[in-house]
Amino acid sequence: MATSLIKKTSSSKTKKPVDAMALLRADHKAVGALFEEYKTLRSPAKKKALVAKICTELSVHAQVEEEIFYPAVQKALKDRTLVPEATVEHATMKGLIGQVEGKEPDGDMFDAKITVLAEYVAHHVKEEQGEMFPKAKATSLDLHALGAQIAARKGELLAARGAPQ
Repeated sequence: MATSLIKKTSSSKTKKPVDAMALLRADHKAVGALFEEYKTLRSPAKKKALVAKICTELSVHAQVEEEIFYPAVQKALKDRTLVPEATVEHATMKGLIGQVEGKEPDGDMFDAKITVLAEYVAHHVKEEQGEMFPKAKATSLDLHALGAQIAARKGELLAARGAPQ
């Protein structure tokens, strides 16, 4: 199945394949920008809409990492610490998402949860990009094949959530 995904992704009708880490970095950058935008909002309706987008982006990103990227990295590195730590960080992030997703932005405690979530995600991104990515790049992983799998799965997950792709 992965082979067909790779062929689809590299056909002339679709985008050129991107390596897995470039896709994940782009997600990191995009969600960072969403958190920055949140800081400027005052309207509860706009905050709620933006938080829904942040939660979708983070949830889908975490899922593709856990299903595709992390297992490949763990196998390639014979890793016993980086991937388990990242997975635990995802669990904590999901807990924070559960506290804000679909909730009304009703004051300081809500804003504080978003602030902590943003700080937590920034810490996770720093570790992932600073430690895991360089080690993964030094392996024989086919990062373009992983990128194609991640892109395809991300599209499926966003579509299932009714989110724009």
